[in-house]
Amino acid sequence: MEEYDIIIVGGGPAGATLARLLPEHLRVLLLCDDRRGKPCGGLLAPDAQKALARFDLTLPKEILVDPQIFAVRTIDLTSRQQRYYQRMYINVDRVKFDRWLLDMVPPHVSVRHVRCRSVERTEEGFLATFPGQDGALETARAAVLVGADGAGSLVRRSIFGPIKTRQYTAIQQWFPLAAVNPFYSCVFDPATSPCCSWSICKDNFFIFGGAFPSRRSRSAFEAQKQRLADYLHMDFGAPVKTEACQVLRPSRPASFCLGGGGAYLVGEAAGFISPSSLEGISSAILSATALAESLEQSRPLAAYRRATGHLRWKLLAKNLKCPFMYHPFLRSLVLKSGLTSIQVEARPRGTPEAKMPPDRRRNPKRKT
Repeated sequence: MEEYDIIIVGGGPAGATLARLLPEHLRVLLLCDDRRGKPCGGLLAPDAQKALARFDLTLPKEILVDPQIFAVRTIDLTSRQQRYYQRMYINVDRVKFDRWLLDMVPPHVSVRHVRCRSVERTEEGFLATFPGQDGALETARAAVLVGADGAGSLVRRSIFGPIKTRQYTAIQQWFPLAAVNPFYSCVFDPATSPCCSWSICKDNFFIFGGAFPSRRSRSAFEAQKQRLADYLHMDFGAPVKTEACQVLRPSRPASFCLGGGGAYLVGEAAGFISPSSLEGISSAILSATALAESLEQSRPLAAYRRATGHLRWKLLAKNLKCPFMYHPFLRSLVLKSGLTSIQVEARPRGTPEAKMPPDRRRNPKRKT
């Protein structure tokens, strides 16, 4: 059995950031299951950009994808209304973005690209079980355990039980990009989901995804996908791949679980995600940074609570936006008012469908 000071389960933005910031004298094991894609639009919002800027990090061009879009097309499938709003997002390849963060993890951290099978609390510390190089299960022990493994966190379920917050299933599909001017959209359709959906173009792919009630989530996804295709007069075609995972929407202080007894949670495992936009990268980085600083204090949990107090209340405050986004009547009023929206001029006939190279515009055989 291997002995460590800290075991981190999950190698996304939260886990990778925490591993990068922990002091060198600590023996750290990072268990990173990177075999499965996570439904994500792959857009870095201003809050995420600010979180990266705090560490003077700049994105390499290999992470960026075409096109870079400066407006979100908000679509209400029930009222058949739409508006465009300016947004300063950066379009990235999410898989490459996560790998870039992992590449910055220092050499003193032991990184295993495996899926953690189980965790448990014992009198001597925490035990984590995972596949070894030969496929046989291995066990590691540490005094501190950190769950950075997302909404369906194994660490949270095993140590603290179910989280007390709203839960949805996020589903996303990738399609070959057809003859359509690339756009980013935020879709509302209360007939199929009380939450939001999204679409984004990346290189030669069109991506559609959304969050749906866990019960019958796939049928609701397919129904909304067809309603959106009818509205756009667009044939999505056959999907290249489908991704799915659990997603949370915090609504009250009890929605967050920070940990206790030597075990801690960061990122969405702790409930840190925007209830309005479902953006979680910024909160993952900020909560991991707060925990890295708090673990050096005499009372780490109390320090972590103080350090994340502003973040928790900021996320809860976003619930004040939700009625104007998710209540059909209020959303209709906002869309009709045109407040803060921008007027998009129709493109003249003969204008190219997208400012991207022809080989990227129509090449369904190209894979990520």
